[in-house]
Amino acid sequence: MSRSDLNSDFSELQEALGVSVEEDLLRLALTHRSYAYESGGLPTNERLEFLGDSVLGLLITSELFHRYPEFEESQLSPLRAGVVNSRALADVARTIGIGKFLLIGRGEEVTGGRDKNSMLADSLEALFGAIYLQHGYEIAAKVILRLLEPTLKSALQLGTSLDSKTALQVLAAAKSMGVPTYEVEDFGPAHNKSFTAAALLGGVRYPEGSGKSKREAEQVAAKLAYEVITTLNS
Repeated sequence: MSRSDLNSDFSELQEALGVSVEEDLLRLALTHRSYAYESGGLPTNERLEFLGDSVLGLLITSELFHRYPEFEESQLSPLRAGVVNSRALADVARTIGIGKFLLIGRGEEVTGGRDKNSMLADSLEALFGAIYLQHGYEIAAKVILRLLEPTLKSALQLGTSLDSKTALQVLAAAKSMGVPTYEVEDFGPAHNKSFTAAALLGGVRYPEGSGKSKREAEQVAAKLAYEVITTLNS
């Protein structure tokens, strides 16, 4: 997107954010390094992303801490991971249409950079940093929580955004089933071992998963247990 195009659509993005941001600051938040380098070394959005990531992390950690007072750290950490991971943030970025406003280089343009999870998530964090710089923490917090509230509400069911073992841990915490453990066995010679694993949760042994490593077998077992539990409660 050219600078003139960005300016013409500026109000649309501000409306989606729900807060005004100075034009130069907003443009900086949307400037990917690929565009900056092609334009002779302009400043990039990476410093704002760094700032926004910290603001986001503190806010979501605090929100989850107060929202789930009965949860231990081992339960809160995967919940936070379900909210602030690149995929979840990219989905939020898509809902407010950040992609079409990005300033990106030609190479990124032709390879679909406007819809890459990493680029969208980083740009959203940069926008959060910009809002914090201009308006302070309180207003930034209101904007972030409004945009991420659907993600926060579904954090307990974000299995598709997490690895299977973490997803099962989150689900188990939500249903007060305890912490999953795994029963693992290995077979075959040392140079060609295979593994089976079964998740144990709430006194129930769930179907076995198999893999070429202990980790792989546990991930498969966690996925099977997750599917059984969600099916039984659907």
